[in-house]
Amino acid sequence: MNSFSKITLGTIASVAFATVPALAEQAQANSDANTGNVASQSETLTVEHLNNFRQLYDVKVSPDGGALVYGIKNGQEKGANHLYLRDLSTEKVSQLTSNKASEHTVQWASDSKGIYFLSSRSGSSQVWFLSLGGGEAKQLTDFPMDVGGYKMAADGKTMALAFDVKPGCETLQCSVEAKQQLAAQKHNTRAYDQLMVRHWDHWLDTFNTHLFVATLPETGKLTDATDLMPEWNADIAGMSQVSFHPDGTKLAFSAKSPDRDHAWTTNWDIFEVDLATNAMTNITEDNKAWDALPHYSSDGRYLAWKAMKTEVYESDKFSLKVKDLRSSKVQDVAPLWDRSISDFHFSDDNRSVIALAQDVGQKSIFSISLQFGEVTPVYQNGYAGDVTSAGKAIYFTRHTLDTPADIYTINKDGYGFKQLTDINKDTMAKLQMGEFKQFSFPGWNDEKVYGYWLKPANFEEGKKYPIAFLVHGGPQGSFGNMFHYRWNAQLWAAQGYGVVMIDFHGSTGYGQKFTDSISGDWGGKPLEDLQKGFAYITEKETWLDGDNACALGASYGGYMMNWFMGKWSDGFNCIVNHAGLFDMKSFYYSTEELWFPEHDFSGPYYEFAENYDKFDPSRFVDNWKMPMLVIQGELDYRVPYAQSLGAFTTLQRKGIDSRLVMFPDEDHHIRKPDNLKEWYREVFAWMEKYLKGQNAE
Repeated sequence: MNSFSKITLGTIASVAFATVPALAEQAQANSDANTGNVASQSETLTVEHLNNFRQLYDVKVSPDGGALVYGIKNGQEKGANHLYLRDLSTEKVSQLTSNKASEHTVQWASDSKGIYFLSSRSGSSQVWFLSLGGGEAKQLTDFPMDVGGYKMAADGKTMALAFDVKPGCETLQCSVEAKQQLAAQKHNTRAYDQLMVRHWDHWLDTFNTHLFVATLPETGKLTDATDLMPEWNADIAGMSQVSFHPDGTKLAFSAKSPDRDHAWTTNWDIFEVDLATNAMTNITEDNKAWDALPHYSSDGRYLAWKAMKTEVYESDKFSLKVKDLRSSKVQDVAPLWDRSISDFHFSDDNRSVIALAQDVGQKSIFSISLQFGEVTPVYQNGYAGDVTSAGKAIYFTRHTLDTPADIYTINKDGYGFKQLTDINKDTMAKLQMGEFKQFSFPGWNDEKVYGYWLKPANFEEGKKYPIAFLVHGGPQGSFGNMFHYRWNAQLWAAQGYGVVMIDFHGSTGYGQKFTDSISGDWGGKPLEDLQKGFAYITEKETWLDGDNACALGASYGGYMMNWFMGKWSDGFNCIVNHAGLFDMKSFYYSTEELWFPEHDFSGPYYEFAENYDKFDPSRFVDNWKMPMLVIQGELDYRVPYAQSLGAFTTLQRKGIDSRLVMFPDEDHHIRKPDNLKEWYREVFAWMEKYLKGQNAE
């Protein structure tokens, strides 16, 4: 068995990771964090704590590896989002900005002597530069509209920019005037000739996000730029998916080609632009599935991106593709590695990439050799993100089920794990978090399925505790070892509940076959996994009261709540259904991203009605009897709120105790701090009403 095979098997059986050098110190750090000092931690987590935690953003190491810049969002405090600089040799931290207008989208200058960022401190969103040698930040651009995003080339002069413009306009001023005319019209109508007409939480207009290029002038501010896609009725995928060739002659970006099929295709492509002529080439035209995240190597030899193989599927495995720009040969790197890459970048020597991927309930860091395709785990405890590197060191953020995100570092060989920040130290010192543990059990077809349990924050040995049974959405998703800002498991633990979460068949991070297994079987394998997992853990962990439980879920998790009502109708004391699918026919005809149901149910409803109807919760309302709380945001266009109205109407007409709570200014998620507080208040009040013996106030 070669080394690649060992690593691949290791991602399935976590014990195989025992040879990773940093595993022992990672486990010890996790044990220390989970144990805590109970005597000094008398408080339990509240929504107010959650809303006011300091949060990191824009974590970037300098090209020379000498310094780290990062932003801190100071909870709900207005005008307090600032940038900080950490000298990595002296460990000295200094605050870089203090303007009441926030700074974001940070990029280092190639010489490591300054940083670029976006700020609205001049009245609109523009690009600024701050020299680390001293002095005030300098405004570089002064466009007649907001800069939506930017990317600076290595020469410090060529810039890529994103603007929301009207297709066909030759100047930015043309788009400004088009927006003014739209705002001035006296009638209030929307008219469309093609899909998509809505996306996520807003109705679409006649403007698209286009990619522009410009060169900074020797003096004065940049005021004009060239649209690389002036006629396109399409958006770029985002500035994070734009990459400059190191010599500044080309750039690559991800977008959908202009067409009428955007609502039912996932065919994003990688386009390369010759900046001397602005000629554009679709380099992934042959792949009708999703291509994303192009990156040039620092020596200019390679262009890499991540790619799916299955058309009309948003949860296929993202694998690594590398094009040799000398020979034009495209290579599949580590094609047998059964994990989906979420992010990656080239290492300094361009012989490997540092990749991020979900893995058995974690989001882990891996090194992938370009020559041999060997995949080496570097760090796999908790959810890593914002991964950046210089030399032998990797810098990243990490959060777990009991800790919000901080910045850490580790060497590429897996040694030298170290925490660099503790931005919520004072708050966390006062809080007692619930102990948690990952477990596994034989699920559908006796295949191994994983989950987590959390003990109540003030757990007492010998007591039995009511259960909050959380079911994740997606359905290709996961409730893993993460500190979630909407569905935070520790908030239920703080209320005196034991928490159980199951990564049923269809979850991500356990291999693509496991993820794919839910397609066409929404109510089959996942339901069996959830039932078996609940029975297994309540028998094994006797402090969990299996006869005193409430089930909760959102999106697909909300669908599963409706499915429980018909197929597991005596399973729980109560149900909480947030934005759950109720009627599959009406869902298909009113959701915006048609590729999602068309993949999972083999095509459009009008051609494959039997596939949708087989797992339609509305067909089984005769069995409904459990009390249900139904919650939704009215701006939700992924699962339109009529789905919740349908469930609530059924409950009311059947005389089942039920409550409907709508949030007019929220979409698929509840994000606004005061709304989030009310969401949890409603949820906890509903659970308190039906669960016996729990001690929540």
